[in-house]
Amino acid sequence: MTQPAFSRRIRALEEWLGVELFDRSSQPARLTTAGEWFRPQAEELMARVARVPAEARAVAAAGAGTLRLAATHALSFTFVPGWLQALEPHTRQGPIRLASDVLQRCESLLQQRQVQFVIAHAPAGAAGALDAAGVPSLAIGSDMLLPVATAQAPAGALLGFSDESGLGRIVRQALATELAGLHTVFTAHLASVLKGMALEGRGMAWLPQTLVRDELAAGRLQVQGPAHWRIAVEVRLYRDPAALGPYAEAFWAAAGALARASAGSLREPTLHFPARAPRHVPGS
Repeated sequence: MTQPAFSRRIRALEEWLGVELFDRSSQPARLTTAGEWFRPQAEELMARVARVPAEARAVAAAGAGTLRLAATHALSFTFVPGWLQALEPHTRQGPIRLASDVLQRCESLLQQRQVQFVIAHAPAGAAGALDAAGVPSLAIGSDMLLPVATAQAPAGALLGFSDESGLGRIVRQALATELAGLHTVFTAHLASVLKGMALEGRGMAWLPQTLVRDELAAGRLQVQGPAHWRIAVEVRLYRDPAALGPYAEAFWAAAGALARASAGSLREPTLHFPARAPRHVPGS
């Protein structure tokens, strides 16, 4: 670099900092007080910049070896741990990062490619929102959404899912007319919160059978309404449609193999409940 070009860059740096770095009144030029302060700062910046390429490559390598999953809150607690354990013999072990959120957020994470896979409920035998968008999926489990309440719950009181909830989306899709005849007294996006409210006798909630199995067996909750209020659902694994790294592709292949091997026992065993007519809603 020529002396004039170097001088111009020094001037540009001084203008950017708003201070003079060199005392040019003497020959040779000497560093000012600000220049003396800036010298180690500049050396540290240069060293940091020199490390950036290697650090970026390390981050990329670590990301390629980490499986990034998103799952809805309910499935993160009731399904994912056991399913991952069942999958372990079929795929190599590696780090997994799980994000637990509402379905809308999980869908966004997949669309933004912040995760490679999403585990979510979908209507049995029907297309969910991701299926309709052409996202590849596998059925990896099944469940049943049951309308449950205590015997003392007020008639017609609904404990509903928020709009962001995937389970709420399924219930509204299947039973829009019936829901119109109920009175929503409480809304949440977590099935566990609705379960707690149902156990307190606040109303009726549609909850996964796997989440309330013990309470039903103990008689603390009872299934309400006619048989068609019981909604069959699938647990689906969705994937980024683009080509993934070797670890993620091997995980997808292993999940498919496990799903095929488990096809005969994929559906959750359904408990048999007597059909219970919906209780009369005052004023209806």
